[in-house]
Amino acid sequence: MTIAAADANALNTTGRVVHWALRYDLLVWFVSLGREKVFREKTLDLVKLKPSESVLDVGCGTGTLAIAGKRRVGAAGSVQGIDASAEMIARAKKKARNSGVDVFFQNALAEALPFPAGQFDAVLSTVMLHHLPRKPRQQCASEIRRVLKPGGRVLAVDFAGGTTQRTWLPKHFHGRHGRVVPKDLIALFTDAGLRLVDNGPLGFGDMHYVLAEAPTAAVGNVIFTNGTNP
Repeated sequence: MTIAAADANALNTTGRVVHWALRYDLLVWFVSLGREKVFREKTLDLVKLKPSESVLDVGCGTGTLAIAGKRRVGAAGSVQGIDASAEMIARAKKKARNSGVDVFFQNALAEALPFPAGQFDAVLSTVMLHHLPRKPRQQCASEIRRVLKPGGRVLAVDFAGGTTQRTWLPKHFHGRHGRVVPKDLIALFTDAGLRLVDNGPLGFGDMHYVLAEAPTAAVGNVIFTNGTNP
């Protein structure tokens, strides 16, 4: 989850990258008024992770959500996280070690995911897309579509400009972060070939979520879901 960012050229991205990992965690606690755990669990409830599933957290930040997701998918499941910030990945790895949780983190770009097609049952993107300009944001959505298994789902959460809900950010800080209008967030994934499942306010300030899924693969009269073959 990314709240604020500084311009950077890490990995040749045109997006914005956070480098201050420790201060980031403190900021998240502050701006969420201590409700980060509630935010995290609500997000995982929406994507409905199941035991043994494979999960990718795109823009994983310091890894808190990915670690919580691993607890839901269990020992038979797998969770990976990527972030353009090497500092975020270093802190995420440390958190995973300290928690005794097996999550694989790596420094990589959201618009060029280093995974084969059809690898994941679920992909998460929390408060990250607003840091990407239009073209890499579209590339990110296409990459998410590519790495999802047939029937796999993506949950994206971001600040939704133009809502009447009160933000959870302090007033002086609120104007500095970007936004993704809900209709644009929906179009981002439907244009990438995903089917809209649900969307709406997350219940945290002006945050909005979109849940979408990859189409199933049909062969003749047989439909395969979640990458399962007979």
